[in-house]
Parts: sequence; C-alpha cells; structure tokens
Amino acid sequence: MAKLAVLAVLASLLGAVSCEFPIYAGYGFPPPNPSVPYPLPPACPPLSPAPGLKVGYYADKDKCPRAEEIVREVVEKATAGEKAGLIRLFFHDCFVEGCDGSVLLSGTDTERTAVPNLSLRGFELIEEAKAKLEKHCPGIVSCADIVAFAGRDASYSLSYGRINYRVPAGRYDGKVSRANDTFQNLPPPFGDLALTTAMFAAKGLNENEMVVLSGAHSIGRSACSSFPDRLPPAANSSTAMEPKLAGQLTATCSAGSSVNVPQDAVTPDRLDNQYYKNVMSRDVLFNSDASLTTSSQTEDLVEFYAGNLPFLGGKFLGPLAWYHDFEDAMVKMGYIGVKTSAEGEIRKTCASINKP
Repeated sequence: MAKLAVLAVLASLLGAVSCEFPIYAGYGFPPPNPSVPYPLPPACPPLSPAPGLKVGYYADKDKCPRAEEIVREVVEKATAGEKAGLIRLFFHDCFVEGCDGSVLLSGTDTERTAVPNLSLRGFELIEEAKAKLEKHCPGIVSCADIVAFAGRDASYSLSYGRINYRVPAGRYDGKVSRANDTFQNLPPPFGDLALTTAMFAAKGLNENEMVVLSGAHSIGRSACSSFPDRLPPAANSSTAMEPKLAGQLTATCSAGSSVNVPQDAVTPDRLDNQYYKNVMSRDVLFNSDASLTTSSQTEDLVEFYAGNLPFLGGKFLGPLAWYHDFEDAMVKMGYIGVKTSAEGEIRKTCASINKP
C-alpha cells in the first residue's frame, strides 16, 4: 500500500540513464487539446549509483577541500527567490542531458533559451561560486557539481535545516545544450498524472519519487502563462482550482501572462509540506499538481505527507517523512545522465565550453 511505501527508505539509489522522446512541439498557450491523449514515453531502467561519484569527492588535499563550503557561502547570501531558483535549476539540469551543467550554457538555441527555462534563476550565483572556486582550486570543480551542491544548500536554507543531505560528487560538465531537448524531457505544467509519471519514469524515477519531488512547488513563483488551462476553473471537476484562488488569480493575471505569482501562497518562502495541503484543498496552480488526487495511490501519498493520515504514532509522521524522502529523491535524481571524463570536461566558466 502507498501508506506503507512512504515509510520505507527509497529503493537503493539508482543509475545514469537519460531517455528522450518526442512529446510536444513546445509549451502551447493554450495547452494541447485535453481530449487528445498525450504520447507516453517508455520507462528507462531504474537509476543506479553513477560510476565515479562519491560523497566527499573534493575532500582530498589534491582536489578542493573547501569546495562545498565555498558554494554554501554563496548560496547563504542569496534571496529566498534565488534559492528556490537554484533547486529548480538542479531539476531542469538533470532532466535534460543529465546532471551535467548543460542548462548553464549560453548561446543561440541552448536550453537556457527554451520557453520552459526562460524563468530560471540562479545563473549568476553559480558563476560567482565557479569564479571563487577557480581562484581557489582551478580546473577541479565542475559546474554540474556546483549546481548539485547549490540545490542542496538552498533546500537546507528554505527548509530551516530540516533538509540536509550529503551530495555524491565527481560529475563532469557536458558539451551539448539544445533548446529542443527541453520540450522532450521536462514535464509540462498542464500534464496529467499519466504523462507526469511517465516522464519521471523515463529518467528512472518512480511515481512515489515524482510525488515527493513535486513538493518543491511549495516555494518559488510561476508566470500566469504557465496555467491558462486552469482559469477559469472547469465546472464539475474534482481537480479544478479552488474558486476563491481562481478568482484572485484571474484578477491578478489580467495584467498580463508574464505576471508572476507564488506557487504556494501560504508559506511561499518555506520548503515544507504545505504543498500537499494545497493539493488536497485544490489551491495549486498546475494541472500536474492537481492530478495527484486522480489515483488512490498518489492521493494516499499526498494525504500522508500533508499530515492527514495518522499512522504509527500520529499525524506528524507524514510531514517528517517527506523531508527525509525529499533528501533521498534529490540524491537519486543527481545520478541521471552523469558524464565521465571521456564524455565531458571541467569548464573554466559555466556559461561556455572550454576552447580547444
């Protein structure tokens, strides 16, 4: 049962496979006709620990013992919005080309120029950390690892220390970044449960981990252009947006599709389990979030993490379990598509590949 599954430690950290598949030509506004089934991708083999990655990778004297400390110092002085952006940056990096810093590359038709990534934040912070590391230990720390460290440190800060995990490191930076790949790999906000689950499965992440990682929507902001399919709310729908929130957003978004609103209006700058309470009350922006209540298994998980299901000692177990499960899922996501030295490099600057 789902209620029991969430209490188990996530399946052994799993392996570096990245699958791509054609799904839609781009984020459509309005989104694709919901009466037309979305094509679902084949699931990839489960992830397993990537060769070469280990906790404390830079601790050796011949590497960069202060690497994680230097990244942490940069993240600590960031705003709450920038920290939320760093967590999203890690997700968007790993789901396209793997966790290889490809999202950081600038230029024409790179991932940064694609519609799903236009609102990404944190690039300047990653470059600041990289510049400091290049002065301290040149040519040692990859941009991909900086993104992974920054995602952890931002999670720690926004959760008030409740989320804290050790990051296996040793990634190399990729040399390929294509705008079109974002549409093939990033789950769209208008997706239904089948599509979102399948797109996570294509990266080796199971449905439970999809529900866990969706909890990151308790922080950050979103443009009104990301949820036009939710306004006005559909009549007689069990997943339609809560009418009061829909009314407020309709008024706010009338100023333009580029207006940004908090994804969680209750605790917008806190990485916590409020997201799951919002899903249950239909106070969520995206169809992908609302659809978590459309199956008994995912709805049980949502209720558990929301603290609505007393189990083995009290209703507070679920929220505590979510922090732990989020840690494990972030580590596992960090194994997607990791590059080796034969496939990648250690960039001198994160926005461009090294010159021959």
